[in-house]
Amino acid sequence: MFALANPHRFLSYSRVLTPWAGGLAAVLLLVGLVWGLAFAPPDYQMGDTVRIMFVHVPSAWMAMAAYTFMASASLASFIWRHSLADIAARAAAPLGLGFNFLALVTGALWGQPMWGTFWVWDARLTSFLVLFFFYIGYIALWEAIEDPHKAGRAAAILAIVGFINVPIVKFSVDWWNTLHQPASLIKMGAPAIHWTILTPLLIMVAAYTALFVALVLMRMRTEIFIRQIHRLQISTALDTEAPALG
Repeated sequence: MFALANPHRFLSYSRVLTPWAGGLAAVLLLVGLVWGLAFAPPDYQMGDTVRIMFVHVPSAWMAMAAYTFMASASLASFIWRHSLADIAARAAAPLGLGFNFLALVTGALWGQPMWGTFWVWDARLTSFLVLFFFYIGYIALWEAIEDPHKAGRAAAILAIVGFINVPIVKFSVDWWNTLHQPASLIKMGAPAIHWTILTPLLIMVAAYTALFVALVLMRMRTEIFIRQIHRLQISTALDTEAPALG
């Protein structure tokens, strides 16, 4: 982590890693979607509605994983003054928001045939909606404060404080009575899903993860270049003004 604090070293590594992560994401997405939507058998209870899970579950996982990444990067910024930590957290925020939105929409589409309604105010759905608003608040702070350093400080505090909601989302189905089904993958003992459905689901989780890595690296590279151009513009302007002042 500390070796990548140098922007030039990070750009060198990310230049190689980004296309590999993007290519892996494309292959896994193709395999996972074709397998899950065309070849996976219907669930004995949910029927073909289970196919929504191949998009919904990875989206929900990545929404929580992206916020965890943001909170970790923000913590690194506070403790170790990592030069790229704020950039990493800022790069992840819109992606996490997108995964969160996709999970909410696909969850509603699944809920209508299963529960007879698109939305219920139970613990899992409500806490996941709160996560969505934390994402919006984080992005809004960056846009509202002009000074990047101050914006990064304020947004980092929100990311760290808001992380308390992530375990609430994860364990809400265990702590409270909810309509949402309990954990089926990460649980004591074997996963409660048949391998014909579990395998494409895990492939989609891997695909979303690779996609997240590729997009974060691309956004970080873009932000670094923007800041470098901004510093160069300021330096050029100062050099231009210096002779006039002399």
